[in-house]
Amino acid sequence: MTTSIFTSSRPYTRWWWFSGPIDEAVVRYQLEWLAANGFGGVEIAWMYPQDNSRLGAPWLSAEWAASARFAAEYAASLGLGCDFTLGSAWPFGGFHVPPEDASQTWRGPSTQRLEKSWETPLGVEGGPILNHLDRHALARYVRRVGAALGLPTARFPAPGLFCDSWEVAPDALWTAGFDVAFRQRYGYDILPYLPELDAHPHVRYDYRKLIAEYAIEEFYRPYTELCHELGGSARVQCHGAPTDIVAAYALADIPESEAILFDVDFATFAASAAALAGRPVVSAEAFTCVYGWAPCPGPGPHQGEERLIDLKLIADGLIANGVNQIIWHGMPYNPPGGNQRFYATTHVGPDSPLASEFAAFNAYMTQVCDQMRRGRPYADVAVYLPLEDGWMAGELPEALQKPSSKYVYELQEAKLPPALKGWRPLWVTTHFLRDAVYSDGKLRCGAAEFSWLYVDVAWLDAAALADLLRLARDGLPLCLAQRPQAPGHRQPAHFDAQLSALTALPNVSTDWRRVAASPPLMSGDDLPDYWCRVDGDAMILFVAHPATQTLRYPLAYGTRRGNEHTLRRFTLQIDGAQHQVELPFAPGQSALLTATRAGVEVKLLA
Repeated sequence: MTTSIFTSSRPYTRWWWFSGPIDEAVVRYQLEWLAANGFGGVEIAWMYPQDNSRLGAPWLSAEWAASARFAAEYAASLGLGCDFTLGSAWPFGGFHVPPEDASQTWRGPSTQRLEKSWETPLGVEGGPILNHLDRHALARYVRRVGAALGLPTARFPAPGLFCDSWEVAPDALWTAGFDVAFRQRYGYDILPYLPELDAHPHVRYDYRKLIAEYAIEEFYRPYTELCHELGGSARVQCHGAPTDIVAAYALADIPESEAILFDVDFATFAASAAALAGRPVVSAEAFTCVYGWAPCPGPGPHQGEERLIDLKLIADGLIANGVNQIIWHGMPYNPPGGNQRFYATTHVGPDSPLASEFAAFNAYMTQVCDQMRRGRPYADVAVYLPLEDGWMAGELPEALQKPSSKYVYELQEAKLPPALKGWRPLWVTTHFLRDAVYSDGKLRCGAAEFSWLYVDVAWLDAAALADLLRLARDGLPLCLAQRPQAPGHRQPAHFDAQLSALTALPNVSTDWRRVAASPPLMSGDDLPDYWCRVDGDAMILFVAHPATQTLRYPLAYGTRRGNEHTLRRFTLQIDGAQHQVELPFAPGQSALLTATRAGVEVKLLA
């Protein structure tokens, strides 16, 4: 299925429907306001009641579904899209999840319960979390929700069926038959190690690697298949999952990142997956927890006081890291003059302090995202993602932990090498190298092509090493920045011999300068963040204001970030021709460049 749910690049907004009465007049009013202010659609999210004494229509009931279908149909009549979160709150779960389909640990049933859902007032324990490691449990869950919504249907366009970030408690994750599968895979019994698994990092590596495969095969792959079965598309946030998130993102029709609870450059994981899988759209939940996070009911720091220049820098940072569809977070269900609010996120609506600026800002994001869907993404170097390093490690240092990350394997501190920025690198993993080939001077990895490969890891799985050796023997220029070790409880027999054979090849070096098989697209000092698309003979570059490079969660409020004038000079190399470019950035400004062998057209954007 190649259908995109996004018929244009206009930003969507998440639309929080608080448990309670849903009035068709209010639905019309809010959708009409969105259409008039440059939005392209909504994503309905069913959440906790604001009035704790009054719940809405029973979850998955005919009355509940009728409101959702009305919203989708009316949105379509206005030229807006309407997505559905495929559940209430997050992660998937609820009272309709039977015990046999609930999340498991090796100690027994998980004690985690769904919070802030449509089904319960705040502070009241919700239903169990779905077992995300059992495709049969997932299928029963998805089909139950789909049937309630009447999917598939011809009454409104195929919806995007949204899956939020993985928020299943990671401690002691388990599912039926996992111990048997583990023994068959690794040749030893994991059960004796479970009480003190952290004391055995190589056993823990084996456990995490198999959990990662379960997450792919039992959740992310069947999730997309089930969305197609329901006549919709899968839009998925994979971050937080204990898996190869690039491989997981690549299974979704629309991989989705998030900012700024996640730094804007985290979007390169979703963008890399899209390039490898040939997905045309990369979305991002944007403007969440801009200045920090506060637990429900909030408010978050400076909520309702967001500065437009900060929001613009976040959007520009996301686009410069591969995003081409913005999802505002978000808009509460509200009648005219209503005062319903949510926590930790930017408020969208006619009563927002930004109300007069939505239309112009949305038009700007639409213009840029339109350009960033032209052709295909450019990248000339692949960077091996250090998944093995994350699976061998424990928790992040406390200073680096966030509300959105605790463990190294969550990859929030994994960054592309700054020295390679001019090649606009993308992440690859062993999942993609397995079927990759090198011929005619190109590494063909899924739908993407690269000239060379950069690997800088302390730990390297034996299967990945075998693929690197195969590709390097075929001629792939490869930088192996350090000599890795083999992770896992039972060391592979031929690892050292294969590693020595790899490092002995003339096209393999510890110095990337010796193997860089192509000149960089962009060269110069202190390069700004940018993204590039190839469209025929032209390179289309979006170049963000250099202030985007300093964006880190949480943003400090009231700084002059992005308000300064600054100059960047660099060289673009297009088909052997070199062009000198000078960008005098005004406050908050970005640039669109169209470059060919003949020259460069520069358009500065306010």
